[in-house]
Amino acid sequence: MWVEFGQTLLRRMRGQTLGWSIGLGLYALMMLAFYPTVLEMDLQLHMDFLPDELLAFFDTIAIIGTPQGYLDTYFFNYMPIILGILVAGMGASLIVADEERGTLDLILAHPISRMALLGGRLLAFATVLAVIMGVSWLAWTLPAGQFGMDLTWIEFLLPFIGLFVVLLLFGSLALLLSMLLPSSRMAGMVTGTLAVGNYLLNGLANLDERLEPVVRFTPLHYYQGGMAVEGLNWGWVAGQVAVTVVLIVAAMALFQQREIRVGGEQSWRWPKLTRLVRRAPVEQAE
Repeated sequence: MWVEFGQTLLRRMRGQTLGWSIGLGLYALMMLAFYPTVLEMDLQLHMDFLPDELLAFFDTIAIIGTPQGYLDTYFFNYMPIILGILVAGMGASLIVADEERGTLDLILAHPISRMALLGGRLLAFATVLAVIMGVSWLAWTLPAGQFGMDLTWIEFLLPFIGLFVVLLLFGSLALLLSMLLPSSRMAGMVTGTLAVGNYLLNGLANLDERLEPVVRFTPLHYYQGGMAVEGLNWGWVAGQVAVTVVLIVAAMALFQQREIRVGGEQSWRWPKLTRLVRRAPVEQAE
């Protein structure tokens, strides 16, 4: 398992790790540099020009002059979407991408069990997320005092824990869907669509209370974003971790029973439709 962990982390995912870590780190430094300018602005004057619907959809804009409001508005509010698309692709391709390339059967020919293979890759996936989160956290924390954002390193860390957990959930969902859907591309697309849809539904629930019962069954309803600076709801975090474990266990069970194909993407299996398609040319020939 540890060999597969090292191979996945240092070879397969090193590009994503370096690229996203550097990109988000630089973005955090840029946003920190703008913070003093925001504090000097007449925020109430700007709020008066914004539509009420927009203020409701992005509910933390009204407190953008506070550290937690600023962090949520300019970083944590939309990171589940940006990084969610990343983890959807990574989770969906952890196993099935090799199967589609025709290399998974060769890997499993070595003395490594399926559970060790999947376990090593899952651990590498979680490590990549942790590294990206860690670099972003340091980029916000280390120079924060110079720009007037007086938060402790623990207060900065709490929103990143919530973000890490919800991203791990979406990545695990993509892994499970890759075992159920015909291709890794479709699994990544469905997971990314669900993440974006959840984000939009969350905002629309602020405008229409009738959506509240539906939103309660979605992961982002229990995501605090930058407001976790004031305190992380550990009950919500535990619930998200429990759902993630269930998704991973289900994916492992399906992978253990999976018949490995030589290569290429699968298609939907419709036996009756397939028989009709095959019968049509024969009838035309007669």
